[in-house]
Amino acid sequence: MSFDFHLHSDYSDGKLAPAALVAHVHAHNVTQMALTDHDTLAGCDAAAAACAALGIAFVPGVELSVSWRGQSIHVIGLGVGLGQQSDTSAGATALHLHASDVVARRRARVGQIAARLQHRGRIDITAALDEMLRLPGVPTRMHVARALVGAGHAENVQDAFDRWLNHGRPGYAPVEWPDLVSSISVLNAAGGKAVLAHPHRYRLSAGALRGLLGEFKGAGGAAMEVSVGGMSRNDLDRLATLARRFGLRASAGSDFHDPAVPWNPPGRFAKLPADLECIAEQL
Repeated sequence: MSFDFHLHSDYSDGKLAPAALVAHVHAHNVTQMALTDHDTLAGCDAAAAACAALGIAFVPGVELSVSWRGQSIHVIGLGVGLGQQSDTSAGATALHLHASDVVARRRARVGQIAARLQHRGRIDITAALDEMLRLPGVPTRMHVARALVGAGHAENVQDAFDRWLNHGRPGYAPVEWPDLVSSISVLNAAGGKAVLAHPHRYRLSAGALRGLLGEFKGAGGAAMEVSVGGMSRNDLDRLATLARRFGLRASAGSDFHDPAVPWNPPGRFAKLPADLECIAEQL
């Protein structure tokens, strides 16, 4: 089975609607997928229906924004109940409320970024961001970066982050997300498996990363991403060693957002080491 447990739709910062994303995934021969939009499960119903029509095994998911020792990290929840908005179980309700709180913080942050860009960078993209905030999806810094590119203030998304949005740049706005323990708890209560997303991307020392993984495991975390689209072999080997050390299952995904990025299609990432237990076995 070919799986991809890290994919984004236009309900967060992906470019494709859920049904179009599923069709794209199918075209890349993926047979099991998880939709893991940032802080929302709103696209899961449509993705599940599209997967059923194409014979793809669907795993409802979400990628929660979390604060740990002053740094933003991401924790994916895989198999969170049915992922349906109509699910009224206590665990599902708690998860939806948790995610709604994070989305409110995201929306406030976009407003702060717009104000800082205007004040510090003499850039006014307020109209574009106001239009974005009226849409039903989750607003992210990726949307702001795309608006900056569209207005001619950056050559591409990476340039927008480097010039305007990253820490220390004119548009950077700090934000405090929910803590690690409460985030894992709400995922577990909703029947999900908590997965630490792309650990190699965090600006942490080796010791701090070990500390994060120890706290993640102790709080009820089930797995960590060991293979992610675009990572180096050295990073994969390092993360595999950490997964063994902390007794965490392994997950993998492309972190796909945009079909215009040809090097990062769904299902493309290095194969997991054979000795690691894969989280797919629990889904």
